[in-house]
Amino acid sequence: MDGLESWLFPGGQFLGVRWSVWKFIGYAGNVLFFSRFLVQWYATEKLKRVVVPPAFWWLSLAGSLLLLVYALRQRDSVFILAYLFTWIPYTRNLVIHYRHLEAHLTCPACRQLCPPQSRFCFQCGTALAKEVSPQGESPAASG
Repeated sequence: MDGLESWLFPGGQFLGVRWSVWKFIGYAGNVLFFSRFLVQWYATEKLKRVVVPPAFWWLSLAGSLLLLVYALRQRDSVFILAYLFTWIPYTRNLVIHYRHLEAHLTCPACRQLCPPQSRFCFQCGTALAKEVSPQGESPAASG
């Protein structure tokens, strides 16, 4: 047991790492950023086609922001530059995703959500009417 303890906790440090709140933030960012790979892999295997679920973008955003905070604390200019702007495409992809969800049409017969450009419900075949805003524009034209 002494050998294992001296290997795991050399000098009172776990695996030779001097732990602090900042180390925890850095490692948490790495875990979140890595976990997006598992989420995307799972979603792709489940649907048997390549997909990027919203959880991928949320994990990317959270992980990169934690890593940016850690890099700022460490004052490592290379690390800071690596994560300084990554939040922009992650946020944009989330905005696009949620706008697309809001534009879906609900079938009046079976309540199935259908893609915005659908003319007929793919579940029951009912014709879908495009919603018209008070200004006379369809939601797709005004967004």
